[in-house]
This record gives sequence, C-alpha cells and structure tokens, in this order.
Amino acid sequence: MAHIDLELLRGRIRSMTFERGTPEQVALWREDVAESRANLVIEDMIPTDEDDAMFALMLDEGVPPALMPSIILDIYKSGTGQLAA
Repeated sequence: MAHIDLELLRGRIRSMTFERGTPEQVALWREDVAESRANLVIEDMIPTDEDDAMFALMLDEGVPPALMPSIILDIYKSGTGQLAA
C-alpha cells in the first residue's frame, strides 16, 4: 500500500455520514481486527506499520469493520495512493 496521510484520512472520515460504533462495539472490533491481523501474519502477509495505523485510526473514529474496505476504495484514487479530491 502507498503512503497514507493519516490526518487527511481522519478529516475525511470525520466528514462522512455513517453510523459510528459505540465504545463497546469498537472494543469488540479491535479484538476482531487483531485476530485478522494475526491470521495475515500466519499467512505471511504482514501488514505494514502504516496499514496498522490506518486501521487503528478507523477504529478510533468508530468505523465499522464491514465499512472499512469501501471507505478505502472510495477515498483513494485507484493506483495513486492519494486521497481523492
């Protein structure tokens, strides 16, 4: 994955309208993401520190895990790694 501007991403996520998770939900999602990350490591697909920071940021902002992939696809221009205008 290309360089991720986390503060720009945070601003974009904060401007989006979606149902954010409760603190209890986010705690469960963190456990799920940690388990998923562990499975990736087992499969030798180790996420970068930037990947980990991006998903941590999304959880901090209450983004449901099921919504994360579509947010990533929607806000990043295909192939450039830059936030869409």
